[in-house]
Amino acid sequence: MLVLNGIDDIKSKVGEELGVSDWIQIDQDAVNKFAEVTGDDQWIHVDVDRAKESPLGGTIVHGYFTLSLIPKFAYETYSIEGITFGMNYGSDKVRFLSPVPTGSRLRMRSTLASADDRNGGVLMKVTCTIEIEGSDKPACVAETLTILFG
Repeated sequence: MLVLNGIDDIKSKVGEELGVSDWIQIDQDAVNKFAEVTGDDQWIHVDVDRAKESPLGGTIVHGYFTLSLIPKFAYETYSIEGITFGMNYGSDKVRFLSPVPTGSRLRMRSTLASADDRNGGVLMKVTCTIEIEGSDKPACVAETLTILFG
């Protein structure tokens, strides 16, 4: 795991890969639980029999479920020390580029896109690419924003 130690170290890593997470498998039970919590129970996610008849051939993981894995993956790949605190500042460009068949394994590749002075701290933008094992096309690419104070 990469340890970023303080604002200067963060700024020195702009343009570099921060790491690649481990693979995790997303099974139907996890998809069903996400649907229950969010109320997004569209059939393509939860109706296994009906989804078999769809052009996708089975259920798929919710796009927002995939997106919500970013913190888990980030905690596996890098940590930030030497700051007072940091907080989620939101996301820029988020794209779901490929459906994720339920049962797939996913991982995330993180790259530090920028680290700019903002409001007495630093706004860190990380490009998060969530990959599907065996696929050339990622499931999701998102730019996450975190504001950090030294």
